[in-house]
Amino acid sequence: MAGLAESGANPDVDLLYEINGLAKDAPHWFDRVMEFVGEWGLLLTMIGLLLACWAILRRRSGEDTASSIAALAWAPLAAAVAVLVNVPIRGFVERPRPFVDHEGLEVLIGGKTDFSFVSDHATLTMAMGVGLFVVHRKLGLFGIALGLIEGFCRVYMGVHYPTDVIGGFALGTAVVLLLSPIATALLTPVARAVERSPRAGWLIRARGTSADEQDVVPGSRAGAESEERDLAA
Repeated sequence: MAGLAESGANPDVDLLYEINGLAKDAPHWFDRVMEFVGEWGLLLTMIGLLLACWAILRRRSGEDTASSIAALAWAPLAAAVAVLVNVPIRGFVERPRPFVDHEGLEVLIGGKTDFSFVSDHATLTMAMGVGLFVVHRKLGLFGIALGLIEGFCRVYMGVHYPTDVIGGFALGTAVVLLLSPIATALLTPVARAVERSPRAGWLIRARGTSADEQDVVPGSRAGAESEERDLAA
C-alpha cells in the first residue's frame, strides 16, 4: 500500500499539491481560519444542523415523529460506528500522512502521527450529512455540502491525500445507508418508549403537539395516509 503515496504520474499526489499549494499563496490569517474550520468548525456546524433538525421534528405532530427522531439519532451514531470501522482499515492500509513522503507541503496543523487512509473528519461529516439527508432533505443537502468542504479542507491543510477523503466519504455513506434499516428498527421502539415517558417525552415531542394531529410533511408515508383518509371522507 505504500505505492499509494508515491509521486510521479499520480493524479492523487498532483491534486494534493494543487490544493495544498493554495495555502502557500493565501494570507496567514486565512490559513488559520481554514485550520480551525477544517479541524473543528465544520464538525461543530454539523452538530448544530443535527440539533436544528431535532428541534424541527419535535414541533411536528403525527404518529411518525418518534420514528423520525430515531432515524435522526442514527446519523451521529453511524458516524461513530464508521470511525470505529476505520480503525482496522487504517491499520491494514498503513498509509503515511502525505507530508511524511512528500516535501514542500504547507502543513497547517501538527501532531498528526497516525496513518492517513481514510480521513476520520471526512468520514464523520459525510456520515452525519447523509444521515441528516435521510430525515430532512434540505438540511441534509447542506450537511453533505459541508462534508465536501471538510474533505477539501483536509487536503488544503496538507494532512490528507484526496483519495483519503474520498474513501472517508464512501465509508461514512456506506455505514449510514447499509445499517440504517437495522438501526431504525432498534431505535424506533426506544424513541416511542421515551415519547411515552412523562419526564423524557419532550425529547421526542414538543409540548402542544399530539400524535393524533396529522400535521406532517407532504410526501411522507404519514402524509399519504392522511390524504387517503381525506379523499375517502
